[in-house]
Amino acid sequence: MPVDHYENFPVASLLVPTRLRRPIEVIYRFARSADDIADEGDAPAAERLAGLEAYQDELDRIAAGQTPHIALFIALAEVIRQHALPIQLFRDLLDAFAQDVVKKRYADYPQLQDYCRRSANPVGRLVLHLFGRIEPEHLEQSDCICTALQLINFWQDVAIDWQKDRVYIPQTDFPHFKLSEAAIAAGQWSPQWAALMDFEIDRAEALMRRGMPLIHVLPGRLGWEIRLTILGGLRILEKLRQVRGDVFNRRPKLGKLDWLVLIGRSFRM
Repeated sequence: MPVDHYENFPVASLLVPTRLRRPIEVIYRFARSADDIADEGDAPAAERLAGLEAYQDELDRIAAGQTPHIALFIALAEVIRQHALPIQLFRDLLDAFAQDVVKKRYADYPQLQDYCRRSANPVGRLVLHLFGRIEPEHLEQSDCICTALQLINFWQDVAIDWQKDRVYIPQTDFPHFKLSEAAIAAGQWSPQWAALMDFEIDRAEALMRRGMPLIHVLPGRLGWEIRLTILGGLRILEKLRQVRGDVFNRRPKLGKLDWLVLIGRSFRM
């Protein structure tokens, strides 16, 4: 669910079978460190892109059966080999991180979806590969969940992303509600803003519900992991609706009481 830093990744929690905790931890370290290169500190864009290109070079070495130069990639190569993970999924993540360095706006929803396809969906697909559940229907459901989680994070963090000169609301959506980026710059809530946020919330919720059947076909503990992740994302959307999309003054987040609500709801799914 939306969390600090590299969103949407089910870290190797107690719900994950012991045999898969290390592979998930290694994949997470890869994604987290690559995200740090793209997003943390104050390095210039050229330096960030060079760092991500070095990661691509390490993936090239793994694909060629050569020994990587970086310790993290030595561990990653072993995980990829043991679990027959598609290396393209790792390339997609790096491509999305590199895009984050240079691209700050998205013209329309399909363009944003394409970004989510590379920035979020590979995570779910890697988890399904680890569990050996790679039927096309299940991969599509996973994509819906991961894209929804990414969108939820975007809607939750509109004001935060603005401070980084990033706007993930598609540019074509603003005119439909007689709005512009000036509303974000001013931190200005209005009925029009609430309507825009309702529109974006509906998009994310529809995607999440399309992916929900996945929980019924996954192994026990992974099923519970995904169940709580989905419910966490839906809870954030619920809170967004409650504040009428006012992320400027009342950014929603999950607290202790919410977790009790989620656990209760998880038994009714």
